Amino acid sequence: MKFLEEGLVAFDVEASTPEEAIKAAGQLLVEGGAVEERYIEAMVNSYHKNGPYFVLAPRIALPHARPEDGVNEASVSFIRLKKAVKFGSATNDPVHFVFALGASSSDEHLTLLQKLMQLLNSQENVNKLSEITTINELTQMIGRNE
Repeated sequence: MKFLEEGLVAFDVEASTPEEAIKAAGQLLVEGGAVEERYIEAMVNSYHKNGPYFVLAPRIALPHARPEDGVNEASVSFIRLKKAVKFGSATNDPVHFVFALGASSSDEHLTLLQKLMQLLNSQENVNKLSEITTINELTQMIGRNE
């Protein structure tokens, strides 16, 4: 399982549309070997088909697709957008933080979501996501919440 580790995190990413933001977060998973290229398209298609249902909290999006869309390993990547992007969520736009999720089973999906929710449940942590600049700072933050 790859959870917000080196190579799966990028800060101040340029994106002007939800699609660009999803692709940027997905590309980290592809480069990390966690998902296949087609998984990115599946996440974008899911957004087009189902809307911004994965914008789960103010400023936070968790795009994902189905395991059969090309997941090799359970994984989560994170990008912080340089400028917030509107995804079309009435309550939680605009999005600053995109966590792309790849899970190869529903159990893994739940495990990853639980780990993420532990991190994002604290408003203090969410605020810190705006300020951190290194993977080490993120790792320390995760460590404090486990």
